[in-house]
Amino acid sequence: MPPRTLAIALAILASPLAIAAPDTAPEPIRVGGDMHRAVDFDGEIYRSEQARVNTALPEGYPRPTPPGAIEIKEYPLVRRAEFTGAVNPDRGMMIAFYPLFLHIQSRDIAMTAPVEMDYRDWEGDGRPREWTMSFLYRTADMGEEGGAERGVTVRDIQPVTVLSIGLAGQPRTREIDSALETLRLWIAEQDEWEITGDPRALFYNGPSDPLNTRWSEAQLPIRRVNMHENNARDAEEKDEVTEARP
Repeated sequence: MPPRTLAIALAILASPLAIAAPDTAPEPIRVGGDMHRAVDFDGEIYRSEQARVNTALPEGYPRPTPPGAIEIKEYPLVRRAEFTGAVNPDRGMMIAFYPLFLHIQSRDIAMTAPVEMDYRDWEGDGRPREWTMSFLYRTADMGEEGGAERGVTVRDIQPVTVLSIGLAGQPRTREIDSALETLRLWIAEQDEWEITGDPRALFYNGPSDPLNTRWSEAQLPIRRVNMHENNARDAEEKDEVTEARP
């Protein structure tokens, strides 16, 4: 399982009554996987069958994607505290926890969910060469950007559209890798969207939550393919076929 220290942060600093209402963010669009599994919200807790989230989300963040479902989601600008490393990500999350925890604790910043892991140079051997673990500020006007205290940098991340698959439990890197492959297959089977950046994973839960209630996501940044480029490519392929005929 992923590092226990990640879960401790969520348990210690979570504010269970400060959950963002689902109508404050664009509704995700279900495009694949389990097309019927629902997410319920009672004002305090997100639920999808056994999975649940009872920690505050950053302002404007969309609800979690239910396990097994594939959705297109829009995320707003978010301010976050980041720590970057190059060891195995499952171990690296333990290393990153302490400086990130001290950063928000010293500034009296409440914990939010999810904790985000961004991965870079992930190819070939089943794990990324580099990663960035982030604790998210509840609002983008909290604190200030910059700084490099104990290796932690505060940075604003611009809005992004992602393709996301929901996961049950707290997957290790190899399970995230498998989930990302599912997303890449979805991309390969259509021509409206394309991948635009490195993958990431979201982890929502703390250690007091039973394993069967924990909730995660794997995501790929995407954008719509330029329709003019599509039309030009189709025309070029048609010309090639015509020229190839005797």
